[in-house]
Amino acid sequence: MLVIIQHTNCVHYAERYSLNGYGEVAVSGRGVERILDLIEWFAAHPAPAALAHVSKALDLPKSSALMMLRSLVDRGYVQRLENGNYVLVRLPGDVSGSRRPWGAILALATPHLEAAVAATEESGFVAVLEGGQIRYLNKILPAREIRYDRDISRTRPAHRVASGIVLLAAESESALNAYCLDAALSDAEAAEVRRVVGLARRDGFCLNLKGVVEGAAGVAAAILDAQGRAVAAINISGPQARIAEHSDRATQAVLETARAVSEDIGRRASRTM
Repeated sequence: MLVIIQHTNCVHYAERYSLNGYGEVAVSGRGVERILDLIEWFAAHPAPAALAHVSKALDLPKSSALMMLRSLVDRGYVQRLENGNYVLVRLPGDVSGSRRPWGAILALATPHLEAAVAATEESGFVAVLEGGQIRYLNKILPAREIRYDRDISRTRPAHRVASGIVLLAAESESALNAYCLDAALSDAEAAEVRRVVGLARRDGFCLNLKGVVEGAAGVAAAILDAQGRAVAAINISGPQARIAEHSDRATQAVLETARAVSEDIGRRASRTM
């Protein structure tokens, strides 16, 4: 199904919309450019704006502007206020609510992680917590012959890896208790998890000298969003003996890297304020 929406006073411009395979309205052609124009306009004009204002500012038919605004509201980029005005609440790629566009975090984290890998000569990863499991989004390996590598297509129980501990440390006590129950941990195991989580809360990092893979070790620190919530973790891992010997260097690297990525996220979010 293809619908052409054309304004009588703007015969030079037409929006083209079609239904995709999910029954949603999809925009094509010039409409895609107009949506990007609309997001960029909101980023440059963060104050709430009425439909008529948006329509006039971008030379859009009101019907087209309304359809685009509704799409942006549905996607969580724009919020419709009680008075009917619209305001930008996040930029594409920003973490918001239940949406997890990890690509934005990777884009921000990768240059910093590459620098950390070069400084420590150990392997670097960005990790996220999903359903009690740690998923690694990427890996950057050092330029040395003996190095630690991991299969990032596999997830790990959060309590068994450094990245999981620092992300569990950001959870509430009730959420941590629920995790221990869901993971079917014994009383002794749960007590140990609470102990290391407590250390991570105190120190701001987790050094795990006994990784899931025998002979491996790692250290991790949390990446924070603009509201101070932990959304991911920076992890440096390597052979156990090397990480233990150079734990101070690895710890400093993950703390500085996580802090730098968090600051980049904060600066990005400030553009919507």
